[in-house]
Amino acid sequence: MFTIGDFAGHGRVSARMLRHYDTIGLLRPARTDPVTGYRYYEASQLTRLNRIIALKDLGFSLQQVAAILDEQVSAAELRGMLRLRRAELAAAVTAAGARLARVEARLRTIESEGRMPADEVVVKRVEAVRVAELTGVAASFGPEDIGPVVQPLYDELFRRLEAAGIEPAGPEIAYYEDAPEGGDRITVHAAVVVAAEPRPDHGFAIVDLPAVERAATVVHRGPMERVLPTAQTLARWLDDSSYRSAGYPREVTLECPEDREGWVTELQEPITEG
Repeated sequence: MFTIGDFAGHGRVSARMLRHYDTIGLLRPARTDPVTGYRYYEASQLTRLNRIIALKDLGFSLQQVAAILDEQVSAAELRGMLRLRRAELAAAVTAAGARLARVEARLRTIESEGRMPADEVVVKRVEAVRVAELTGVAASFGPEDIGPVVQPLYDELFRRLEAAGIEPAGPEIAYYEDAPEGGDRITVHAAVVVAAEPRPDHGFAIVDLPAVERAATVVHRGPMERVLPTAQTLARWLDDSSYRSAGYPREVTLECPEDREGWVTELQEPITEG
């Protein structure tokens, strides 16, 4: 048998916690000395202790833990509960990371206000181009909603292009329009320049993007999650100019190395005389 201190060490818990578990009847010692009151535990009791700690980490109260253990939850059932909790925690970490990225993007936008010179905006004609594309719908035009939609579309598009034996003939071009159902929803077009004819069995569309006679363009460097400062530079330039926006900007990928910090993207916003 183990003293309470030794048993606590083997179970990686505190002796105070074991005393509490004894008090509430959750984990009784194997023997309690009637004279000294010292508690003694057997190694076999580590099994119950492990389940108690695991169920606590799943978010159950000690009362719920007691009820579950009294119903003799099997090791297989407990593993299933732990896997579910692990998936929930992983999803929470991912969501927290995404929120942090959005906060950082807004902070960068605030910090860069007025620092990106307006003379980096260039007005030019954008030539017509043929693209292969897949489309999806995002909840809004915010980077936090566009990113999770556009990247899987590109992954699938390139898979289908390879299956069709078609090589990209130019850059990726993401472009957007209001979704037919209205509201804030946005139709996302994940496209890449190709030199191919449309075929019904491709599994993707081949369309001709029309020329943009006049576009305000600016180059963004870095991941698209941090595009807000660059996009808002265009907005400030438009507000100071005689032009007005005529639609969502196209995003033309000029460089896309493995290190996302090295990404170079040109925003091409169609404009018209105000």
